[in-house]
Amino acid sequence: MTSRAHLSRGGVDFVAEIIDGAFVIRYWGATISGDIARFPFTRSVANSDYDQVINPGLMREHSRGWLGYPTLRGHRNGKDWSSHFQARGLASNNESFEITLVDDAIELSASFAGRIDDNGIITFDLELHNHGDEYLIDELWYWLPIPDRATETLDFVGRWSNERNPQKKPIGIGRWVRDSHEGRSGHNFTIGEIALTSNTNFNSGESWAIATKWSGDSQYCVERTYEGVTSIGASEIFRPGEMILQSGESYQAPSLVAGYSNRGLDGLSQAFHQHIRSRANHPRRPRPLTLNMWEAISFDHSEERVKALVDVAAEIGVERVVLDDGWFGSRRNDQSGLGDWSVSKEVWPNGLRPISEYIRARGIEFGLWFEGEMVNPDSDLYRQHPDWILSEKNRVQPTWRHQLVLDLTNPEAFSYILESTSAIIAENGISYIKWDHNRTLIDAGHAGRAAVHEQTLAIYRLFDELKSRHAGLEIESCASGGARIDLGMVDHVDRFWVSDNNDALERQHIQRWTSQFLPPELLGSHIGPTPGHQTGRRLELSFRAATALFGHAGIEWDITTLSAQEREDLASWIKFYKAKRGLIHSGAMVRADYPDESAFLYGVVSRDKKEALFNFVQLRPAIQSKPDALCFTGLDPQKIYQITIASPAGKTGMMLIKPPSWIEGGASASGDALMKIGLPAPILRPESALTIELIER
Repeated sequence: MTSRAHLSRGGVDFVAEIIDGAFVIRYWGATISGDIARFPFTRSVANSDYDQVINPGLMREHSRGWLGYPTLRGHRNGKDWSSHFQARGLASNNESFEITLVDDAIELSASFAGRIDDNGIITFDLELHNHGDEYLIDELWYWLPIPDRATETLDFVGRWSNERNPQKKPIGIGRWVRDSHEGRSGHNFTIGEIALTSNTNFNSGESWAIATKWSGDSQYCVERTYEGVTSIGASEIFRPGEMILQSGESYQAPSLVAGYSNRGLDGLSQAFHQHIRSRANHPRRPRPLTLNMWEAISFDHSEERVKALVDVAAEIGVERVVLDDGWFGSRRNDQSGLGDWSVSKEVWPNGLRPISEYIRARGIEFGLWFEGEMVNPDSDLYRQHPDWILSEKNRVQPTWRHQLVLDLTNPEAFSYILESTSAIIAENGISYIKWDHNRTLIDAGHAGRAAVHEQTLAIYRLFDELKSRHAGLEIESCASGGARIDLGMVDHVDRFWVSDNNDALERQHIQRWTSQFLPPELLGSHIGPTPGHQTGRRLELSFRAATALFGHAGIEWDITTLSAQEREDLASWIKFYKAKRGLIHSGAMVRADYPDESAFLYGVVSRDKKEALFNFVQLRPAIQSKPDALCFTGLDPQKIYQITIASPAGKTGMMLIKPPSWIEGGASASGDALMKIGLPAPILRPESALTIELIER
């Protein structure tokens, strides 16, 4: 047994020790050289304060003098509300630790563990065990210390079709809370919470980030006490009475993933990306170029129309097609049929098998849309089983998009959804499902108890069982676009639909910040039609294609309407994506701190730094007639790179008499020069993008 835990890996250190029975986290940040065993962490004792140094430890207990927010809030019918855990049995090495915390007086114990990976990402697990009478948990938090120099928070806000807008604010005394009560992550969900220093940007400065592996209700918090102690924390949110432990029962909190970077926000995102990529279940095969049919046909299904789309898809190189909403039951619009998971004889009189065979005969995978957690009141399922919805006191929740939420904690409802969807998948050679979740959970109860927690676990089980039954099945998480993107769902799905907004100008921002935590191969990024369905904005194909390139690329467009030139350009872009997806989906994502806010410069650099691909994007008109130089990031200073322009979907529009010489004739330069001097930038038309290849010469 030891009294100290010291994790050290991937340029990150975590130090904690047992002091007066409390497990005290001393440090989390950049690796410290030398022995810190005797480092004087102890703070001073102020006037009009406790007479000795207070160490409230991991549990942040009032009984130990902590006046900030606690780790545990709970009770036994009003009693046993105050805890005083004692640390026991710490086991640790430089990669992991485990410790048990015990309060014999109130008959509770807690298990806390952490493990660090090669990227410096630490995964924490906290479990509370009840050894006495019935115990009600109100809240159970993770808390990590952040240093005084962390003076700002960064998180993300949004709504449908405008997800993940960055929000930065100073850290003041008090608590800053970002919470989600939708029963799913939500469009306004932040994915994680970041603390940073005042000078942190994409390429330099320090940042500390946490994210919970959870898809239900959750909250993040940054707290600075009047004493100047700053912490960052997260927890699952419980509805009243939702988490009651009987004697011998335990609550396992969702895992917390924590990352630190002293290389700016890009260093942080790269660590999270590599952490996610290292999972055993991370998608390994090349991410198929996908055509989703929603914006092409909506609810207007017919075998002839789908065949026409498939024929063009095969011609231009599409690898997967997805038949969206409208193939089942009475589902001719969004007001009926949801929940009746049988193929509609009205629109598919021969079933889906013929079209599935038609698609697969052309070497294309077949995917299908489901929304298994929901039901229309106007459906056979609801008429037969009105008791299968989440509800309280027999109230019927307000409808949202004309639908209610099925109670997947009900074994019969769960079995119905599992068996009916599984049968459709098996009968029709389905290799991919797009699983939607188009509304929030209101009055989400089961048998008189709140059920958001159990509903979340149920969808995890459902996805895992479908994958177990159908080898190779891939699942896309969609929730009116990007309303269920989180580090809990990432372990059960293979792709996220980032937003219902396919407008490339809006997608530049949405994809930029979604990728702060998630790697591009998990993020669906499609070329939409013009004008865009959500904004009505008209954008050139070259810009839409360049935007869709940096993700799991696809198309959301009626490709039967394309001109000959558009078909040629789209086929060229698909070929380019296939050639470059290995780089895009394995390399280090970099975002330059470009001085002019009217433009973005970002890209991906291969792990060996022999190859890179960048987009220079003009979002709106530049103010200067000679734009700021393109100073790249993440390159090898010693390598010589050949610089070429890629125009996979047509030439980029420029507002120039004569472009810089490297645009037309190419050039070569050292990585050092490209990062320090930068290339002279062309003047692009607003809403245009220039794709630049850098390959070691």
